[in-house]
Amino acid sequence: MTAPSLSVAETAALTRRITTLSVVVAVALILLKGGVWLVSGSVALLASLADSGLDLVASLITFFAVRYAAAPPDAEHRFGHGKAEAFASLIQGGLVFASAALIGQEAVRRIIDPAPIAAEGWGVAVMAASIVITGVLIAAQSRVLRQTGSVAVSGDRAHYAADLASNLVAMVGIGAAALFKAPVLDAVAGLAVAGWLVWGAVGVFREASLQLMDHELPDDARGRIVDLMTSDARIKGVHQLRTRASGPYVHIQMHADLDPNLSLREAHQAIVAAENRVLEAFPAADIIIHPDPRGFAEPHGGAFAETGHAPAAAEAVENARS
Repeated sequence: MTAPSLSVAETAALTRRITTLSVVVAVALILLKGGVWLVSGSVALLASLADSGLDLVASLITFFAVRYAAAPPDAEHRFGHGKAEAFASLIQGGLVFASAALIGQEAVRRIIDPAPIAAEGWGVAVMAASIVITGVLIAAQSRVLRQTGSVAVSGDRAHYAADLASNLVAMVGIGAAALFKAPVLDAVAGLAVAGWLVWGAVGVFREASLQLMDHELPDDARGRIVDLMTSDARIKGVHQLRTRASGPYVHIQMHADLDPNLSLREAHQAIVAAENRVLEAFPAADIIIHPDPRGFAEPHGGAFAETGHAPAAAEAVENARS
């Protein structure tokens, strides 16, 4: 999981464009594969067609999810709507599992009762075209993902990565079945696609769960936050640093140890300046900073109270700088 480094508007523009392209590619692949499957009857091609069909559903979900996630906070959602992306990824993972089950069932049936494949040449040709189209989309999604860290785009990319693998396996299965006159090889290829889809779905679920469970940002991002905060000599350290990503947003809260001799006005100025430094690096961040007079602050209570003992590994980065 990466920390978004763009503004919400920049992230929204990139995710809108890439999800629109994703929908267009899904429709094109369905039309291409569906036409050839009707004349070939290939199970491997059917597996890839089913995967593309669910890719379209998942892409449409992502298309709307990234737009909703970028919507500003409202009276009912004070922390924004960013987790809509993670929910979209969960739906995507479920669809991939469903696709794998259907493909696996059909592949097993064809292994038991093989059926000949027609128009093998067309099948191989459509798989080759699908590989090129899907590869271009995945490359574009990867660029957007590096810039935005969008979990919804990551889930959509996982769909198309599985689609790319299924195209390769299907092409090999169709070609081998034609070359060796063994239709069962086509069914075995379909079964391999089903296994690949299950593996991809597990990865989608894992990444979505990190956001839904408010997983901390990576240590390098947390370390950068601490460095930016403490670059002002008036701020002596940072503790109780808590971070999480939510779609295009980053939520950051912490306690800052200030020179106890500062006036209230000076302390306020130091905190505002520190907040602006962090916002420059994380423009989509929502930041809460609680100032503490170093050496004179009482431990804070509440559900996540300071315990007074050594913090967990995730907190070690800020204590090392205090």
